[in-house]
Amino acid sequence: MPDGSGDRTALELLSSCTCQNLRQATRVVTQHYEQVLEPIGLKITQLPVLAAAASKGPIPMSRLAETLVMDRTTLTRNLQPLERAGLVQVAPGDDRRARLVSATGKGLEALEAALPLWKQAQSGMVEALGRFKWGVLMDNLRLTVDATRKSPAD
Repeated sequence: MPDGSGDRTALELLSSCTCQNLRQATRVVTQHYEQVLEPIGLKITQLPVLAAAASKGPIPMSRLAETLVMDRTTLTRNLQPLERAGLVQVAPGDDRRARLVSATGKGLEALEAALPLWKQAQSGMVEALGRFKWGVLMDNLRLTVDATRKSPAD
């Protein structure tokens, strides 16, 4: 637009778009955790899946996806490398359609090795933000998930 309003709108989108800002923060935070977890070969996207499988398993994939606030295709994509590495087992459930996910012995060992590194990454985040701001961030993230789940757009 010749009057420059398109440029202003584009800049407004970049600076005030909730999704853009969350994705930007997610990329930076993910890089932080990935760097710390790199020595054990687990990605931060895999660690919560492994932890949930260990603490709640055997758990139906649908319930695991719900617990992690993930769609099933994303969960499947995150489970595949864990299953190939022998860290989780995906087995048929009582219902032929249901599949149960559980951590293997090797998965439990990997989780045990990952926890000190995760704590290191987590402490780095708390230190960078300060405990109070970190707590506010955590509260706001939970509120965002809850509010968006109840969105009338669903």
